[in-house]
Amino acid sequence: MRFPIMLSVAFMMTLCSCKQQTNEKKNTKPNILVINIDDMGWKDVGFMGSEYYETPNIDNLSSLGMVFTNGYASASNCAPSRACLMTGQWTPRHGIYTVSPSTRGKSQHRKLIPTKNTHTLSKRHTIIPEVLRNSGYKTCHAGKWHLSDNPKAYGFDINIGGGHNGLPKSYYPPYINVEMEKGNSEYLTDLIMEKTIAFIDTIQKPFFLYYSPYAVHVPIMPVDSILPKYEKKTPWEGQGNPEYASMVDNLDRNIGLLVSKLKEKQMFDNTLIVFTSDNGGLYGITKQKPLRAGKGSYYEGGIREPFFYVFKDKIKAHTKSDVPITNLDIFPTILEYAGITNTDLALDGNNLSSILESKTEILERSLYWHFPIYLQAYNKSDNENRDPLFRTRPGSVIRKGDWKLHYYFEDKGVELYNVHEDIGERNNLAAVNPEKAKELLMDLEEWWKNTNAPIPQDLNPEYIR
Repeated sequence: MRFPIMLSVAFMMTLCSCKQQTNEKKNTKPNILVINIDDMGWKDVGFMGSEYYETPNIDNLSSLGMVFTNGYASASNCAPSRACLMTGQWTPRHGIYTVSPSTRGKSQHRKLIPTKNTHTLSKRHTIIPEVLRNSGYKTCHAGKWHLSDNPKAYGFDINIGGGHNGLPKSYYPPYINVEMEKGNSEYLTDLIMEKTIAFIDTIQKPFFLYYSPYAVHVPIMPVDSILPKYEKKTPWEGQGNPEYASMVDNLDRNIGLLVSKLKEKQMFDNTLIVFTSDNGGLYGITKQKPLRAGKGSYYEGGIREPFFYVFKDKIKAHTKSDVPITNLDIFPTILEYAGITNTDLALDGNNLSSILESKTEILERSLYWHFPIYLQAYNKSDNENRDPLFRTRPGSVIRKGDWKLHYYFEDKGVELYNVHEDIGERNNLAAVNPEKAKELLMDLEEWWKNTNAPIPQDLNPEYIR
């Protein structure tokens, strides 16, 4: 009789062990990986339609989740977009509107005195890594930070190469303005990934990784081993710079290494992955046809981004959504999947879990952009801006449904587009549809009040008509 009793006890112990493992699996917090590429345009990847750049690893990763065809950055250049992502708040709430200063371009061409720009993110804001670290996460920043001198003062346990600088002075050593310990790799994007993988190898608890490599921001410095492949390729739809293409290709390779490491460590299935870019592609280096303009502009080419979410068993693979979303939505969505509810944060984005899990297909709200400053053009002879002198002049933008309105403070100019029918923003409908223009402008004015958005009004005495 002893053997059956021992067998029964062993069976019960195994059952309890399995039950315990199941409960542990249910209670395990997901890892969080946010991939925020620098200056990657809407069509700079294969999964969005590029026939010039080759991004097989990113394309494959996108296929494992939900791709958003109407994904936006909350600003059209680096620092403000990153501040919005980290705080989950519109630009008027943190005051970072550009890379300092706000008086960019010649003074005689600026009619108004622009709003003063905030250069460093205020510590009064509670940002993603702080909330996650307080909830038991190990937090790591890898690459470009751009919001302060040291991301470790803002909730990151580990900092790999991040500082106040917005770009490296060189992708090859010495990097000059990027502090990095030496490794086996030389090209900066490769070295950042080498250090990132070392972090993954040592992690023993749920992690938050903000992977934001300096690539593919200028300086355009090719990866020599990849360059010949693109020198032989035929340009396509305004994409044909082989040096830039080699940087995109190398970035894709590194993301492939990161995904492989997560799978090797059996972490991939329990990791929420967000992929996006901080603003549009640098017009002239790369184009996003049929989108108009590029980085620094509030036409679609400056703010619409490649954007997807992946989370196995939560987000169905091979899905797409045309719901307009923004990088402001990343913060509240992370909180949902991390199971963090006891916060009093005032976030301007939306939790996207119901969209991601296909419980709903609609998210009714307006999106806003506010840019009360000037940003000079860098190529007067080849641009699609409102005028050749500036990528944008002071103004605000609202998207509501399929409609998008641009408002300019200098001349009270209004542009109205149906971006579903006219994604290239070529046909200004403000004159033929004044009621819709009035509706959106009224919504925009209400938003200014709610966010205390600064409106530049003082005339510049140096302005020459």
